[in-house]
Amino acid sequence: MTDLDLHLLNDFQRDFPLVAAPFGVIAGRLGISEAEVLEALARLQACGKVSRVGAVFRPHSVGSSTLAALAVPAEKLDEVAQRVSSYAEVNHNYEREHRYNLWFVVTAPDEARVQEVLAEIKSSTGYLPLHLPMLEEFHIDLGFDLSQPHQGCSARAVGRASARLVGLKPDLLIGAVQQGLPLVPHPFAEIGAGIGLAENEVIAGLASLVEQGVIKRMGVVVRHHELGYRANAMVVWDIPNDQVSALGQRIGSFDSVTLCYRRPRRLPAWHYNLFTMIHGQHRDEVLGLVAQLKQQCGLEHVAHEVLFSCRRFKQCGARYVAGHAVAAPALVG
Repeated sequence: MTDLDLHLLNDFQRDFPLVAAPFGVIAGRLGISEAEVLEALARLQACGKVSRVGAVFRPHSVGSSTLAALAVPAEKLDEVAQRVSSYAEVNHNYEREHRYNLWFVVTAPDEARVQEVLAEIKSSTGYLPLHLPMLEEFHIDLGFDLSQPHQGCSARAVGRASARLVGLKPDLLIGAVQQGLPLVPHPFAEIGAGIGLAENEVIAGLASLVEQGVIKRMGVVVRHHELGYRANAMVVWDIPNDQVSALGQRIGSFDSVTLCYRRPRRLPAWHYNLFTMIHGQHRDEVLGLVAQLKQQCGLEHVAHEVLFSCRRFKQCGARYVAGHAVAAPALVG
């Protein structure tokens, strides 16, 4: 990885410049040309290290989403995974080490469509999905500090803008940016041309969504696997209901934890109500981080499971505004 790549991937995951020529601003900070920034980002996106450049939306601030899981016989997993990935509403789809071996995220404009997708998947595959919507957020920020390899970073405050969203339907703008910004010198002008808005209206609208907390962060969205975080574990815990909020807040404060949230139990099939994500370079590294977490939070005797990912079938930006379904190729990792 070149020094330029490292700076682009590490320094611009947040606080993307909301100005007419944002890549020019980034170029000025790095002491290079705008063309060099655009070429490097296009290359990083083409090789998979960058998912997109743009907005990461706060869960449930727009649309509706859920984590879901299927228990699929091994011989049918590829076929079922392809069917699940064919839904535009599915933006993440992973095989994990567990009886429930296919885990995916469904994001849609509303809860009714989420339920429709789950019902269609049950009907077409014959397997009943676990429906595990987020009940309480403790820490969600899949930014990675690449200056300290293989350590997930804790949340940082998102800068606030002073603009207000006036006379604009948020869905119009969200639909235009949900899959990322175009890598051109004036991306907001290009977005505006496609939806009938002036460049300054697009910038003001995005600034307002940041201020309102609908956009959690604006910047370079990286793919952890391609950057060396090849051990990806979802650790699930069975926490007493009267303790889950306090423990969730404490666990979510650890730098090694990239995601932490409460989801419902689905008895008798699923007993766990606290979910944490831990990423590392190697399996043993992640297991060591889990052991540290158990010791430091007094969780040694709490029932839990570590679900490592085996394969990534789909990973893309969520579609909060309805569009055409696009099948995604299988991804290894």
